Amino acid sequence: MILISAFVAAVFLYSLVSRRVERTWLTAPILFVAAGSILEISREVSGGLDLDRTNFLIVAELGLVMLLFTDASRIRLRMLRERPNLAVRLLSVGMLATIALGAVVAKALFADLTWWEAGIVAAILAPTDAGLGQVIVNSPLVPERIRQALNVEAGLNDGLSVPFLMLFIALAASAAEGASGGAVLTRLLVEQLGYGALVGVGIGLGGGWLLALARRNTWMAESTAQLGVVALPLACALASHATGASMFIAAFVAGLAAQWGFPDIGRHSVEFTEEWGQLLNDFVFFLFGVLVVQPWADFGWPVVLYGVLSLTLIRMLPVALALRGTGLAGPTLLFMGWFGPRGLASIVLGLVYLEHESQLAGESTIRLAVMATVLLSILAHGLSAQPGIRRYAAAIASLPPGAPEHQVPATATDARGTSHHRSP
Repeated sequence: MILISAFVAAVFLYSLVSRRVERTWLTAPILFVAAGSILEISREVSGGLDLDRTNFLIVAELGLVMLLFTDASRIRLRMLRERPNLAVRLLSVGMLATIALGAVVAKALFADLTWWEAGIVAAILAPTDAGLGQVIVNSPLVPERIRQALNVEAGLNDGLSVPFLMLFIALAASAAEGASGGAVLTRLLVEQLGYGALVGVGIGLGGGWLLALARRNTWMAESTAQLGVVALPLACALASHATGASMFIAAFVAGLAAQWGFPDIGRHSVEFTEEWGQLLNDFVFFLFGVLVVQPWADFGWPVVLYGVLSLTLIRMLPVALALRGTGLAGPTLLFMGWFGPRGLASIVLGLVYLEHESQLAGESTIRLAVMATVLLSILAHGLSAQPGIRRYAAAIASLPPGAPEHQVPATATDARGTSHHRSP
C-alpha cells in the first residue's frame, strides 16, 4: 500500500508542474525513477520495500502488450515504400548488427557468460524507446525525415526483439541442461512464436471485423470505441497465457491484423495509450527506481562500461552501417546513432527473462548489465535531448536544400503518432 500511495502522490505532483518540467532537461522517466529510488532509500533502514516481482511483472507486461499493439496498429505499408527507407534499414541491418555486436561485447567483458547468455543481454537492450526521446521526434528543429525514421524504428523494434530473446533464452537453458537444441528450437517456434502468431491473427482479424461491423451499423458509441480496441491486446494476453504462447508476439500480430477489418484502429489505440497507457509506463519507471537502488553497489566497472558501450559503440556502428549509401551527413549519422534510448521495452524484456527462471549461471550479470544500461540511458538521453537538438540543428543548417536530410518522407504518419507519449 505504501508503494501505491507513493506512486499516486508522485503522479499528482508531476501533473501539477508538468508544463514547467517540459521546459527543462528533466523528463518524466527521470522523475519517476528518482521518486522510486528516493522511496526505497528512505525505507532501507527498515529493511526496504517488500516488492513482489510477480506483481511488478504483470504491470510491466501489460504496459508492453499495450505498447506493442499500439505500435503495430499504427503501421502503414506506405511508410515503408520510401527509397531509400531509413526505418527499414535501421530495423533490418541495423538491428541485426546491434544484437550481434552487443553479444560480442558482452562476451568479451563478462567472462562468466556463455554466448547464448551474451545474446540474451544484447536482445534485451536492442529495442529503443521513443518515450524517452519523444522530445526528439516532436522537435521542428529536427528534419521530418529523421524524426520519422527514429520514431518508426522505436515503434517496431521492441516487437522484433522478442523472438530473438525467446530464442536465446531457450538455447541457453537447453545448453545448461544438456538438452537438444533442435528440440528446444522446435518447441519455441511452435509454442511461443507459432501459437502467438495464431492467437494474434485470430483476435486481430475477428476483433477488427466486429468493431467495423458495429461502427457501420451504429451500434457503437464513438466515445467507447477505444474500450473495444483496448480489449483486443488484453484478450491476446489472456489467450496466450492459456495456450503457452508469447503474449508479445500475439499483441504485435493482432495490431497488424486488426487493420484489415478496422483501418481506424490505430487512432483509437493511441487515444487510450495517450490517456491511460502512459500511467502504466510511469509506474514501470517508478518501480524500476525502487528495484535499482540495491544493485547500485554491484555495478562494477565491466557493467558500467558495457552500459556506456551499449549506448554508444554498440548502437552507433550498426546505425552507420545500416545508413551507408544514403548520403546522410556525418552529424545526422551521429545524431541518429546517439538517440537510441533504452527504456520500457528493455525493462520488461529483462523481467520476462527473469520470469523464465532458467537458473543460468550468468543471471546476475545479465540483470546488472540491463539495469545499469537502462539507468544510464534514462539519465544520459534525458539530459542531452535539448542540447543535442540545438547542436544538430546548427550542424546541418548549412546543408543545401536538396540534401537527403531535407527530403520530405512519403507520409507524415508514423508508427506511434506524434502524441503517443507526453513530451518530456
